[in-house]
Amino acid sequence: MKTALTIAGSDSIGGAGIQADIKTMSAMGVYAMSAITAITAQNTLGVQAVQPLSPELVASQIDSVFSDIRPDAVKIGMLCNEEIVRAVAERLKHYHAEHVVLDTVILSTSGRELLDEGGVRALMRELLPLVEVVTPNIPEIEHLTGVESIRSHEDMANAAKMLSCNAAVLIKGGHLTDSADDLLHWKGECRWYRMERIDVTNTHGTGCTLSSAIASGLALGYDVPNAVEHAKEYITRVLHHDPHLGHGNGPLNHFAGM
Repeated sequence: MKTALTIAGSDSIGGAGIQADIKTMSAMGVYAMSAITAITAQNTLGVQAVQPLSPELVASQIDSVFSDIRPDAVKIGMLCNEEIVRAVAERLKHYHAEHVVLDTVILSTSGRELLDEGGVRALMRELLPLVEVVTPNIPEIEHLTGVESIRSHEDMANAAKMLSCNAAVLIKGGHLTDSADDLLHWKGECRWYRMERIDVTNTHGTGCTLSSAIASGLALGYDVPNAVEHAKEYITRVLHHDPHLGHGNGPLNHFAGM
């Protein structure tokens, strides 16, 4: 059986973070393992509190996984601070981790900072060179590149090329006004994933879910474009099955259609 490790924060209502990652990987037929970086108090209305774990404990969790059940892919989500970023990068480099997918969790949907500026710099310098796919949304790619006001397909393509790294860059287009198309910049070429905009409010954890689905596809042996395509099909399906939970941006139904 193929395996995947998620390195991310815990979500108390189970819609994002570690919980969403494990549900997604399980739904994709991959055995899921975890290294928790932070405990959060959050719900569909926002993030109320965050308590990062020590970088030593995060590193120890990664050691425990790699020393026993080596993951076929790794998904990285919320990292909180520079110390945790450095610890994760060092351990992944030590183990020569393969098929690493980085979800650049910088801000919550409600606008709360989830990675400090030192962490962003360390992420760019130390972690980004280790990953195979990075999955920023438009506000995150603006933050990472310094490009302001990305509003069009052309803006997205230019920003993807500006992110200086060897990884495939998947820019999520959910913040566009005229479409919800995603752009994959891979091996010097741009590929568009044109999906319908689904008018729903159950969007809590969509970024976590998409990146975990991509990591699962890579673990299963798909190349990057096919892993992204399968992940997009999966998230479209689960968005269509609103479980109608919560008073804000509700969670996904990760096992819909199974």
